Amino acid sequence: MKIGTPLSPSATRVMLLGSGELGKEVIIALQRLGVEVIAVDRYDHAPGQQVAHRSYTVNMTDGAALRALIEQEKPQLIVPEIEAIAIGALAEIEADGLSRVIPNPRAVQLTMNREGIRRLAGETLKLPTSPYAFASSLEEMQAAIDSGIGYPCFIKPVMSSSGKGQSRVTAPDQVAAAWEYAATAGRVDQGRVIVEGQIDFDYEITLLTVRAMRNGAVETSFCEPIGHVQVKGDYVESWQPQAMRPKALSRAREIAKAVTDNLGGLGLFGVELFVKGDDVWFSEVSPRPHDTGMVTMASQRFSEFELHARAILGLPVDVTLQAPGASAVIYGGVDSTNLVFEGVDEALTVPSSDLRLFGKPESFERRRMGVALSTGKDVDEARSRAKLAAGKVRPVAV
Repeated sequence: MKIGTPLSPSATRVMLLGSGELGKEVIIALQRLGVEVIAVDRYDHAPGQQVAHRSYTVNMTDGAALRALIEQEKPQLIVPEIEAIAIGALAEIEADGLSRVIPNPRAVQLTMNREGIRRLAGETLKLPTSPYAFASSLEEMQAAIDSGIGYPCFIKPVMSSSGKGQSRVTAPDQVAAAWEYAATAGRVDQGRVIVEGQIDFDYEITLLTVRAMRNGAVETSFCEPIGHVQVKGDYVESWQPQAMRPKALSRAREIAKAVTDNLGGLGLFGVELFVKGDDVWFSEVSPRPHDTGMVTMASQRFSEFELHARAILGLPVDVTLQAPGASAVIYGGVDSTNLVFEGVDEALTVPSSDLRLFGKPESFERRRMGVALSTGKDVDEARSRAKLAAGKVRPVAV
């Protein structure tokens, strides 16, 4: 594997489509390996745009605009970081030999749409999942609930992330509002939702699964499982490692490998799973670093972002856990385009703790604006420290 010199004719160029806080860390990891990086997002001054060699603001669902930019920049690799992308244009670009899409166009298409990935897991691969159905109208959604999924259930747009458009429905009088929320809050308005039955589980995990080259062949590696707490579908804290029974861990790895082998390509995948005792159910997968995996910036020798960068470049990886770690989200708390963070000095007095403030240009009450990271002698100590550090940071509108 050869890597060129940035901003020269020999440069190895990577374009990120989506440049939020996760993309920003991928960009930094790539640049540390001597890669020239182009950051693209739908709004100006996104976190990744602030550190890339060049940046653009583009409607990434506009296939013609996306192709024009790719033809202009000529990246060797295209790394989708969000769901709202004209995937058809990306497939044509790869087919025309202009760039290679990470991990590949099929994987991006399947994982950006809950219907595609759920049918792959549940119907093609026959993996255990929660009960589910798809609906294109309020009437179809109600019928799916009434015909066996029942209450409580979850309503999600087929295309969304970070809990956007997701509702937990416990009674018939909540169904119409859930449909409306899903229809208006998805990344791309598809007019289609997944209805998922609630299953009884002890905890949920993210199993970061890495497909990377070693000795000329693709090898699958697994990071230690990450436990997390979600509120309305959005993670608020995570920790690593999550304690699991040996049989459950083995089954989780089998499921993750089955899904990622089918998707193919190189890179890191965030596989979400439900666990009860020795039983494991597949939930979702993203072909990129996962928000709950930000904990790896403290806990692992190489973070999920560094692992992704190495894997997509064809380099070997190391998933070693160095210490029990945890992350806790810092929310904006206010709606503002001029935000300052107080208490940063206090937060950094918490032992074995660190902060990442993302630099987003606009704050909302429940927008993730930063994260506290901590390690400890065990997960409990790390979680306590991360939450303490996050709680000391006070966003203030000025």
